[in-house]
Amino acid sequence: MSDATAEAAPPEATIQPVDAETPFQRFVSEFLDSKVATAAFLFLLAIIALAIFAPWITPQNPYDLAQVDVLDGRLAPGSEAFAGYTMWLGSDGAGRDLYSAILYGLRISLSVGVTSGLIALVIGMAVGLLAAYTGGRTENVIMRIVDLQLSFPAALVALMLIAILGKGVDKIILALVVAQWAYYARTVRASALVERHKEYVEAAACLGISHARIVFRHIMPNCLAPLIVVGTVQTASAISLEATLSFLGVGMPQTSPSLGVLIANGFEYMLSGRYWISVFPGVALLVTVVSINLVGDHLRDVLNPRLNTGGGK
Repeated sequence: MSDATAEAAPPEATIQPVDAETPFQRFVSEFLDSKVATAAFLFLLAIIALAIFAPWITPQNPYDLAQVDVLDGRLAPGSEAFAGYTMWLGSDGAGRDLYSAILYGLRISLSVGVTSGLIALVIGMAVGLLAAYTGGRTENVIMRIVDLQLSFPAALVALMLIAILGKGVDKIILALVVAQWAYYARTVRASALVERHKEYVEAAACLGISHARIVFRHIMPNCLAPLIVVGTVQTASAISLEATLSFLGVGMPQTSPSLGVLIANGFEYMLSGRYWISVFPGVALLVTVVSINLVGDHLRDVLNPRLNTGGGK
């Protein structure tokens, strides 16, 4: 009887180990759930690659005046240049190949936007952490300065600084940093205030850990998620603001064909039918800014636990 029962008993179920999904793998899978954000990210990678490898994939260096011929000025898309190559996107009034000028202009726009964004992020993060952790009068003074900064449009602040400092890449980066650091400071301060009153911070303080270690090793890492989102959006804003300043003639000099300069160069020819001089650089700027904004918008959904409903799968 016992033997028959033993034979009839089902075999024990084998427990298969389940591989735990790492936070990075979960982040990647949730980000790739959005086809629009994924396509925008791929577009952005392609734009960055084109900008980086511009010297090797363009027929002309628009910075080198020896390669620019005024006889090639205002040629229509598909025309052949005096040097023998085809200008697929046409040329501007100075004879620059627009395809080459746009890729070199993307290098300027991306480098200015990323550099100013990183500097503003570091400054804003330090100021925001200081305000949230110290509190009291220091926090009040810092946040009133932030409020005063944010009460002025970023374009107006940048215009005033450029008018004082003059033209140049370093001047534009400085103007963009001054115009943007307050956004990072307010974001970090709001996140740090939440983290400051949590139990792990109180436990670290009771253990005698230094204030600097508590701020930079415990509080700051938990403020990075909203900071990444704000940094992405502000990078797009910095690129747009640089193009605006250059279009108005107070940004990059004419010898540095940034996207804003290229758009401004073709504005006077719009009514004469030579649309390509402004339209193609404008499309490149639009695609770059929209791609960054779409990526940043989806990053907000993925990194914000209140908006992200897929984190528990």
